[in-house]
Amino acid sequence: MLTYFNKKLFRNLIDFKGTVIFRLWCLSLLFSLTALLFSCSTTSLLPSQKEVVVTPWNSFGDATIAYDRITPYQTKKDQLEELGFAPQVTPNVQILNYLDILEHFLPNQSITKKDLAEGLQDCLADQEQCTAYSITIRKFDSQRYGNVLLDLFNFRRKTNVSGWEFRALIVLKDDLVVYKLSSGAPMNDELRDTKNPLGPLQNPDGVWWLITQ
Repeated sequence: MLTYFNKKLFRNLIDFKGTVIFRLWCLSLLFSLTALLFSCSTTSLLPSQKEVVVTPWNSFGDATIAYDRITPYQTKKDQLEELGFAPQVTPNVQILNYLDILEHFLPNQSITKKDLAEGLQDCLADQEQCTAYSITIRKFDSQRYGNVLLDLFNFRRKTNVSGWEFRALIVLKDDLVVYKLSSGAPMNDELRDTKNPLGPLQNPDGVWWLITQ
């Protein structure tokens, strides 16, 4: 049978569990335990992300070699399929119409059709038969590294982003390629280092939710 003193102590403990102080104490304990477990740098515990567009090419060099085999006024549409530059064989290939091409190469009145390459002028002169393939290929790998504790609580996040990107625009009149253009980045290797002195309090919504629940 509980005495008056024991009942009062028991009631105070229950009331204490519902206070903000108690929740802050739990949060501090969580920080301490996490620090004990993850005080070292363990990259394998941090999230990673990959961005890959399925293509016939495994590298920027492979895409460039295939692109170089396209010759304006010689290469035909069916040959583009064999090389991988066609929507029938490669995902995410955009088909542009006459107006799309016009907007791309003549963005303002300071540029006229006479300023364009011969193949573009030839294509734009026949609106119904003028089309283009726009291709963008990306392969990126994003990996966070460094101290797990600092990363987990948003004090410092270090990320390595590597990969390559290839873009091509191929203009056709009827079934014949009349113009081509390419660009891209053969090798990306970027290091991002984000520091937040306040850690999780830099964006306090998550912590406040934990405290007030």
